[in-house]
Amino acid sequence: MKCPRCGAELVVDSHRKYDVMMCYDCGWMEGRDLGENITEKKITNFERLHNMSFNETVAFLANHLKVSETAVSTWLDSCVC
Repeated sequence: MKCPRCGAELVVDSHRKYDVMMCYDCGWMEGRDLGENITEKKITNFERLHNMSFNETVAFLANHLKVSETAVSTWLDSCVC
């Protein structure tokens, strides 16, 4: 099943009293509204990345680039001097 917010694959989150579908890319959970009406305002990946924390950014990039989170974290932490 695809996420209605970002289109990524949903995962069953069983850490609650009952299982819910959750998107680990954008944080959407089954039973919650979509927040902003994303059909009217198209959010680019750069805008989405700007609003994410460091750990969310690492998970998002690692998932979509199909590389390890350690490699992405090291790359983001490296100095560009």
